[in-house]
Amino acid sequence: MYFSMRTSPKAVAMLAAVLASLLLVGCTSVGRVGIVTRGSADPGALLKGQRFFHEVGPAEARACRFLALGIIPGGNADIQEATDKALDKTGGDALINVTTANSLYAFLPIYNVLSVGCTTVKGTAIAYD
Repeated sequence: MYFSMRTSPKAVAMLAAVLASLLLVGCTSVGRVGIVTRGSADPGALLKGQRFFHEVGPAEARACRFLALGIIPGGNADIQEATDKALDKTGGDALINVTTANSLYAFLPIYNVLSVGCTTVKGTAIAYD
């Protein structure tokens, strides 16, 4: 009997997809909060003072950190960093109706070659009058 090692393009594409999924993995979680202010603001005083505000517009920003080889860190991915970036873009004082998303991506996860974690905030920027 003669055995042929001919491969179809579909088989090659399937193998490439399986190998790519083993090299890159990721996950994302999403949540909602009512109001997020700058780190320098006193949210208690702002709420007690019942200050008037106006909407500046939609705002969105992302802050990321990475970990290379499992020991070399870089960046800052906390929610305050992402919030400050969003407010700096719009000139607002706070975000309302905020959606947050935390994502983690790993490249070659078995060996922990590189992992990247990002926090994204999206909401409506407001400015106090």
